[in-house]
Amino acid sequence: MTLDPLNPPTVPSPAEGIAPERLSLGVAARLSRYLQVLTQAKKMGKETISSQELSDYTHVNSTQIRRDLSGFGKFGKRGVGYNVESLVSQIRKILRTAGQHNIALFGAGHLGRAIAGSDIFADHGFRVVAIFDTDPAKVGMAVGTQTVRHLDDLRSVVEEEDVVVGVLAVPTAAAQGLADDLVAVGVKIIFNYSEALLDVPPEVTVHTSSPAVDLLYALYFYLT
Repeated sequence: MTLDPLNPPTVPSPAEGIAPERLSLGVAARLSRYLQVLTQAKKMGKETISSQELSDYTHVNSTQIRRDLSGFGKFGKRGVGYNVESLVSQIRKILRTAGQHNIALFGAGHLGRAIAGSDIFADHGFRVVAIFDTDPAKVGMAVGTQTVRHLDDLRSVVEEEDVVVGVLAVPTAAAQGLADDLVAVGVKIIFNYSEALLDVPPEVTVHTSSPAVDLLYALYFYLT
């Protein structure tokens, strides 16, 4: 299954204070964007934030933001805004992402090393527990706190470290083969930084991150 937050399915809004068994793709995508902004605001020492400020940073209408959040309870105060730390905690619970989640990263090139050295995953409870590469020259090399492993270790690492996400920071030509390897060892979520269109079973979720697509999305708002 491939996620497309730009064309989300629509479902009825949940009753106030009650989280649905499964969020619609649109709500989940927006909540994730709110969480990204809130996490950064927390790191900057910001204690409260208004729906208008969230709107400015996410380009989601402030009315939509209030509607999204009010569907799960009363988190803010009129004239005061939302408590940043509390809202981070609540959204993580709604998204069921509270706690620690382990990642296997594929590719020890420039992009892979940048991902391994960034706080972008750690800020949201994701931990890179293993880095793999098929290049013999890179296997055994230290990248951050990890030593690059050979793909032969994949199954044992996934089982021992309880890996839930595979991140592909590899050339397009290598992506499908690695996706197949992840599916074979039971990983159900793949984050794809390549341009490859991955063919996976329906129970496996693929999210492709493309800077070009993100730029086109931003350009649309600029031109309209």
